Amino acid sequence: MIAAPRYPSLFQINTRVWLRRLSQESGKKQVTLADIDDATIDGFAQRGFDWIWLLSVWRTGPAGRAVSRSNPEWRAEFNAVLPDLVEDDICGSGFAITAYSVSEELGGEAALARFRERLAQRNIRLMLDFVPNHTAPDHPWVKTQPDYYVQGSEELLRAAPRNYMRVETDQGPRILAYGRDPNYPGWPDTLQLNYANPELQKALIDELIAVAGKCDGVRCDMAMLVLPEVFQRTWGVTPEPFWPRATAAVREAYPAFTFMAEVYWDLEWTLQQQGFDYCYDKRLYDRLQSGNVRSIREHLRAGLDYQDKLARFLENHDEPRAASVFPWPKYRAAAAITFLSPGLRFFHQGQFEGARARVPAHLCRGPVEPTNPELAAFHAQLLPVLKDKDAFRNGDWSQIEPVPAWPGNSSSEGFVAYAWAGNDGGRYVVVINYAGNQGQCYLRLPFPELRERQVLLTDLMGSEIYRRDGGDLIVHGLYVDLAPWRINVFEIQSVSASV
Repeated sequence: MIAAPRYPSLFQINTRVWLRRLSQESGKKQVTLADIDDATIDGFAQRGFDWIWLLSVWRTGPAGRAVSRSNPEWRAEFNAVLPDLVEDDICGSGFAITAYSVSEELGGEAALARFRERLAQRNIRLMLDFVPNHTAPDHPWVKTQPDYYVQGSEELLRAAPRNYMRVETDQGPRILAYGRDPNYPGWPDTLQLNYANPELQKALIDELIAVAGKCDGVRCDMAMLVLPEVFQRTWGVTPEPFWPRATAAVREAYPAFTFMAEVYWDLEWTLQQQGFDYCYDKRLYDRLQSGNVRSIREHLRAGLDYQDKLARFLENHDEPRAASVFPWPKYRAAAAITFLSPGLRFFHQGQFEGARARVPAHLCRGPVEPTNPELAAFHAQLLPVLKDKDAFRNGDWSQIEPVPAWPGNSSSEGFVAYAWAGNDGGRYVVVINYAGNQGQCYLRLPFPELRERQVLLTDLMGSEIYRRDGGDLIVHGLYVDLAPWRINVFEIQSVSASV
């Protein structure tokens, strides 16, 4: 496998939903990972994906499934997504794990290993889940190692019944805490691991090393919850730091292994310093939703030592579908900002087609939705740019500050713009009018080599072609006049004076 690009692309697949749909389409009783055809895997490579993240491949159990099926709030959500919901559609949360082994319904360990091998033949890496904060209530440790979990009491159970449950263990009855984050009640299909127990940390590191033998990277669910300061705020005890030891131990066995953190509360930098290669950039997502363009530009002023390690997305299995949050053509502008900036480009199954229903992680079937032709056409243009233009995969990025087109014209405040320079000589300018009004600005291009040259600017996402004087683009800037939510992705090429 050749070296990964500086700015890779990742595609998240809800494995159980995907295989169920393939089963229905093929008429087979159960399609597994072993049955995925070459055309599908070739399609991943053709669209330029460097990573496939298979969500929810690990074993779940009857205890978590029973909670998923009986919780009235969850069932209301399931029924909203699937009006024809049946019990078999509720397979239990993929984050209520009983064992880090592959469900036989998905094909088992051998099918996953072969799927990974076939991805690697196309230079694609495999990412899987790791859930550090909690396990399912019927995980074997609940019986054999109850001290691995946060303990409760009769008093705590009476005071906060949504945060604790009674369990039977090999050491007698216990009251254990549900897994949770400090801002919400517990998740009743999980039990909270106790990071203040050094033996638990050792066991989890062994688990992580075993998982690392089955994939090339892990996405760590709610990774910030086990940070000492967060754990102390939630549970009143301060554990030893886990992630620096865990990431180092895994990389001692698998030096090229990749860690991606689901993380919020501005703790991205903290986790990057503790061994994570990528952290969710929820801050950019939130600012795109709010529409405050100045805050977007300020966010993008951070150093590349930080930005290169951000996973940038418009949707994932936890967020609402982007097509329901960012109406067309605002979606186009938000996508250009997100996926043409530095970092890992994180796409989600159904996003390219404009799916609008978010499928909860408890379900193994999703609705069949019509394709949005505008979104499909847009992504058919965007993905080849990210795949085939080396500057966007390995080049140097910088933000361009928009300059007012004339005194008193404040519409320049609605623009976000980037420059990309590739090692192959490719030069590109990305400009987005992230506003609901027509806007104008100048962009002074940071390409001194264009001085005393004539250049062509060809829009890779449209049909516009312009000839300009390179020196003028550097000194005065490229004049841009864009309609609301419009974008340009200009490729800049030198031309002879006679052209």
